[in-house]
Amino acid sequence: MKVTLRKIGILCGILAPILWASAIFVSGSLRPEYSHLTQYISELGERGGSTEFIMRYAAFVPTGLMHMAFAAFLYVAFKGSPLATFAAMLLAINGIARIAAGMFPCEVGCALPRLLLSQKLHSLSAGVGFFALIGASVLWGILFRRYQSLRGLSAYSIGSGCLGLVLLALMSWSAELRASTGLYERLSSGLLSLWVLVFAVRLWWLKAYNVAGAERLTFHSTGTASDEAAR
Repeated sequence: MKVTLRKIGILCGILAPILWASAIFVSGSLRPEYSHLTQYISELGERGGSTEFIMRYAAFVPTGLMHMAFAAFLYVAFKGSPLATFAAMLLAINGIARIAAGMFPCEVGCALPRLLLSQKLHSLSAGVGFFALIGASVLWGILFRRYQSLRGLSAYSIGSGCLGLVLLALMSWSAELRASTGLYERLSSGLLSLWVLVFAVRLWWLKAYNVAGAERLTFHSTGTASDEAAR
């Protein structure tokens, strides 16, 4: 993969969380009756809603594609590590699930009727996407311990995944009451999106465009020698 394509892959990892947060903020601002505390993010893209187009085609689909591009870069950059391959696949699955969630919008309120195919596919895609991103965060946190230049992100990544899972559980627990459901979902999504952003920014700063050896990631940082994975 050429350096330019690798840069694009990392840049996708940086821009996806920013675009995702921006689309949610703008869409919420366009709907005065909408509550970020009690309503799902998906309700901004519900079928027939005034912000459906923005959320489906400026949030779900493009950020899903960006996650897939970032995952492709990670697969190549860390090639040779089975754990990295699986972790990159989880990030790609999150991207695919996010695209599917955008292609199959939920019905009004994102609740009933659950028998409709679009509603079921949206709910399934959203769930798969969340769990895939949580798994990716934890696995990359474990993998970071092998690389001196990324070791500082290990605890942060694992913590982000675990806390994201807890918040997702709280969202599900509060779903029936619709009390703070939107808040828990945003905290979970925001925490995991921030992890993607931090990871991508770190790689961009290290200029990690080249790989040498099956278990060595070469970082062309500012005039310093490359870092090797701790064996």
